[in-house]
Amino acid sequence: MASISSSPRTVEEIFKDYNARRTGLVRALTYDVDDFYTQCDPEKENLCLYGHPNEAWEVTLPAEEVPPELPEPALGINFARDGMHRKDWLSLVAVHSDCWLLSVSFYFGARLNRNERKRLFSLINDLPSLFEVVTGRKPVKDKPSMDSGSKSRNSVKRSIDGQVRSSSNTKLHDESYAEDEDEHGETFCGSCGGAYNADEFWIGCDVCERWYHGKCVKITPAKAEMIKQYKCPSCSTKKGRQ
Repeated sequence: MASISSSPRTVEEIFKDYNARRTGLVRALTYDVDDFYTQCDPEKENLCLYGHPNEAWEVTLPAEEVPPELPEPALGINFARDGMHRKDWLSLVAVHSDCWLLSVSFYFGARLNRNERKRLFSLINDLPSLFEVVTGRKPVKDKPSMDSGSKSRNSVKRSIDGQVRSSSNTKLHDESYAEDEDEHGETFCGSCGGAYNADEFWIGCDVCERWYHGKCVKITPAKAEMIKQYKCPSCSTKKGRQ
């Protein structure tokens, strides 16, 4: 069962636990998928899919104690197995497993402060979700475009790839998550002309839709969180003249 052998406390320990459990679940839903499918017999009782800190996976009954030591995975995943297409069923299990992984990590992280929780989620968010792995979808990135107009629907208070990145953060790679930075190759800072770099914070102007290094326009990630609509120095100057 999903018992706690040693409760992780720091951001790094909790992320290590998350990554190990995730590895086990990825294996169940990909490499060992035939075995996993067979174990989820609809004729059996309510079954759950667990990922363990030793990178193992297990299909078993839920914990009997109430409340359990850890948040419990989705109950009865085996009942829907034969009522759906196999791919759709695996995708559904993956979505519920993503939710469970996050709930376990933030259960361990209940005593973390705000900045630590943000750092934990940033580390987790650098990895593709189980749903993305199972369906073969690439993680969606907020690619800047001069003519897409997509920034009016999505907050600009982010870096180009949708999250604040720091060079000090540990960046973990997954084969299914490998993406070439060439897709951002045509993006240049409207201030210094420097090319896009995923390790730097960028911010886009809501008026002219140009992108800038945060450092070039003196906007930090913390400041960006407070901005509802960002106007670059050039657009701000034009409005002042009018």
